[in-house]
Amino acid sequence: MRIKSVFLFLTVASAFSAAADDTAARVSKAASAFDAIVHGIRPEQIASADCIAVIPGFKKGAAVVGAGYGRGFISCRNGNGWSAPGAMTFESGSVGVQLGGEVIDIVILSLDKDRRAKLLSERFTIGSDASAAWGNGKSAHADPNVKILFFGRTKGAFAGFGLDGATLKVDDSGNKALYGKTSSNSEIVTGAATPPVAQPFVTKLAQQSK
Repeated sequence: MRIKSVFLFLTVASAFSAAADDTAARVSKAASAFDAIVHGIRPEQIASADCIAVIPGFKKGAAVVGAGYGRGFISCRNGNGWSAPGAMTFESGSVGVQLGGEVIDIVILSLDKDRRAKLLSERFTIGSDASAAWGNGKSAHADPNVKILFFGRTKGAFAGFGLDGATLKVDDSGNKALYGKTSSNSEIVTGAATPPVAQPFVTKLAQQSK
């Protein structure tokens, strides 16, 4: 029994270590993705953002009509700086006609502080919880009612797809890997200390939002 207990402990510890390593790598990719995309975002849009989410490596389905999925992080303004990042997933439903799978880096700006609580909740749905639009490429427009702006890049070019019905959700496993326990994104952005592994991500946000 003791041997089995030790084996189980080592298995769980190994799985947690792998998850932590994967999350650390994803935080680093998020910082790099933001650094690459931010140059295509107008400074006043960054200045108006209450929260910023980055989804590196969002994968669009390879079927004729497919779904998309990605994992990333969100940080919100906290005094004069940016909060510790909460982990989140971004899922789209049908993304239209596909010629093949595609990987997109996505930056999301939330411009309305009144929507922060809902944005950081268990589930936030584009279209019903807030209107959104792509802020770059051919679909860019200046609709003053849009409070969520998406910016996407793949291989250096603009990329986009239909946003209605897409959802942002809390990534519990990502938060546990970063903070050692399951926490809501609201709890994290309002009081958690930024882990060292996530500091480069928060630093990038601070550098580009002065």
